[in-house]
Amino acid sequence: MIEAVVFDLDGVLIDSEHVWDEVREELARERGGRWHENAQRDMMGMSSPEWSRYMHDVIGLPEPPEEISAEVVRRLAQRYRERLPLVPGARQAVERLAARWPLGLASSSNREIIDLVLHESGLAPFFRATVSSEEVARGKPAPDVYLETARRLGVEAKRCAAVEDSANGILSARAAGMRVLALPNPRYPPGEQALSRADVVLPSLDALTVAVVAGESGRP
Repeated sequence: MIEAVVFDLDGVLIDSEHVWDEVREELARERGGRWHENAQRDMMGMSSPEWSRYMHDVIGLPEPPEEISAEVVRRLAQRYRERLPLVPGARQAVERLAARWPLGLASSSNREIIDLVLHESGLAPFFRATVSSEEVARGKPAPDVYLETARRLGVEAKRCAAVEDSANGILSARAAGMRVLALPNPRYPPGEQALSRADVVLPSLDALTVAVVAGESGRP
């Protein structure tokens, strides 16, 4: 029986993966880095210490990873304050599920970004626990961020459902033992191998109903 629901943030509640991509590519080109077409996919799901280290080691930015992370967050926050790219149906989906279960959020975004998005969107009151992967040992696809969210919710991970969009996120939630509901990111779709690890694949947040989360209906 499902006792809590854990949302991912980027790609599920906000259409932001391309914004991260634009900001990091812009910074890389400004600082003489070696940006390549697979960089964004490589970094999806990484924690901030992991992707900033990637930007330093692989992309070749000269600044320390901590400075790289801080500058990307500063630029991203500025964009979000100008316009928050909330996914259509995000508010309704959160409100719908919060009426039935306690909600958590397990995100690869930095803590500052999580708090900013939830504040600007007005969704903060619906989440009882939020965890950034920078607050755990390993980023996605390791299960750490989902396990920590379940711990903070006071619910066994196997009694949680997770809503994810990316390959690394799906694998992370599956490794944590959660019921996985996949919303494939149209800009960076997960491969079939990752999707096969999900319990349900949904076309949009509108299909994220209480019955589907609880496993009371078939695949949409």
